[in-house]
Amino acid sequence: LNDYLEGKEIEGERLAAALALAVGTGEIVPVIAVANTSAVGVRPLLDYAAMLLPSPIGREHAIEGGTAIKTDPTGPLVAHVFKTTADSFVGRVTYLKVISGTLKPDANPYNVQHATTERLGQLFLPRGKEEIPVTELVAGDIGVAAKLVVTTTGDTFVANEAAKGKRLPPIPFPEPTYRSALHPRTKADVDKLSQGLARMVEQDPTIHVSRDPATGETIVTTLGETQVSVAAARLEKNYGVAVDVTPPRVPYHETVTAPTTSEYRHRRQTGGHGQYGHVVIEIHPAARGEGFTFKEQVVGGTVPRQFIAAVEKGIAETLPAGPLTQSPVVDLTVTLLDGSSHAVDSSEMAFKLAASMALKQGILQAHPILLEPIMRLTIHVPSERVGDVMSDLNGRRGHAHGVEADGEFSVIEAEAPLAEVQRYATDLRALGHGRGHFTMQPDHYAEVPPDVQARIVKDLATAEA
Repeated sequence: LNDYLEGKEIEGERLAAALALAVGTGEIVPVIAVANTSAVGVRPLLDYAAMLLPSPIGREHAIEGGTAIKTDPTGPLVAHVFKTTADSFVGRVTYLKVISGTLKPDANPYNVQHATTERLGQLFLPRGKEEIPVTELVAGDIGVAAKLVVTTTGDTFVANEAAKGKRLPPIPFPEPTYRSALHPRTKADVDKLSQGLARMVEQDPTIHVSRDPATGETIVTTLGETQVSVAAARLEKNYGVAVDVTPPRVPYHETVTAPTTSEYRHRRQTGGHGQYGHVVIEIHPAARGEGFTFKEQVVGGTVPRQFIAAVEKGIAETLPAGPLTQSPVVDLTVTLLDGSSHAVDSSEMAFKLAASMALKQGILQAHPILLEPIMRLTIHVPSERVGDVMSDLNGRRGHAHGVEADGEFSVIEAEAPLAEVQRYATDLRALGHGRGHFTMQPDHYAEVPPDVQARIVKDLATAEA
């Protein structure tokens, strides 16, 4: 800099060396324009990468236990698997970087995470779509191995079991928050879906797959809309599984808000033995989270003792599908008060049906409401975007609990209904100008506002019509 200010001429080699040093320390970040669809600028990008980016040799890498290991071709073998893909012809393809030592095709390195030895076979250097066979990979090299049995993304290779203490820390993947439901188009697709998803998760740890027990849907959580679209396309191309991607159904619950008494008499005559069951039940709201409780206060044996279990079973089997949205009914106490029976026509089935119908009509009398899942959010955004994010949360029926400063960012602790934040990742990216991210966890269930409940019930009725 002094030479420049003094007007002295600076040699190109000296300038390049100084620039490379500044890039290596992070003082300068070069920006190079590239058009990937037409390959314009790709060669200059690679030339500048070779000229400016620091050599891996001599750099230190942290390993578990608080120590570090240097990138040295003569050091002990340590390699890190950072990517796994599937090829329709080759099978599983594993990308790895040799951190230390030398890896050869005839080596059988020890996989620290899976506590087993892995047979390598041929090693390759990736170059675009080509894979060039090599006799070894040395420290700093990125290579490819095919058809590994147990190795997955994030695993560490060492020379043998005795060196397992040189385990590299896991790769810090971002937490996926964009929820989608996958619906197989045919019966054949249903049978192949689980296997295809398992292979896909193996290749991309930022894809999380689960099954919602309340709705029965297969839920895929990704980083955004583009990723789930690509995943669906790969399922069809690589595994022959065609799926439709939709927003997941919200796992609502239903409950009651007022006590009531309900009576139902089930009577059916079919020529021979008929069916007769008569019950009187009382329904009471319970505290949040208490679930379902059954009691009986029958006096005088009006409901024979052998049929009381059938009454409880009929009620329990009705609870998974409430009258508002066919969602589970929770947090209520049902008490069997009275009833009657017939010496010939009464049976467990008759009392089971009577109890079920009594509960269905009783819930409608007890002012039923919807409960929705509330998520706890931790949102990281640039401090200048906090106002926009808070305003957006209010529009989603959310509540902020606090804001803390974290350097140039602010951390917002908030809660919001799941129905409003299933696709929040895309909106937050826009609100935070590409620099916002968040995590969310289930927190509790809360009442749905009456106007929102009316809209949900109406939309469901329209969809089923």
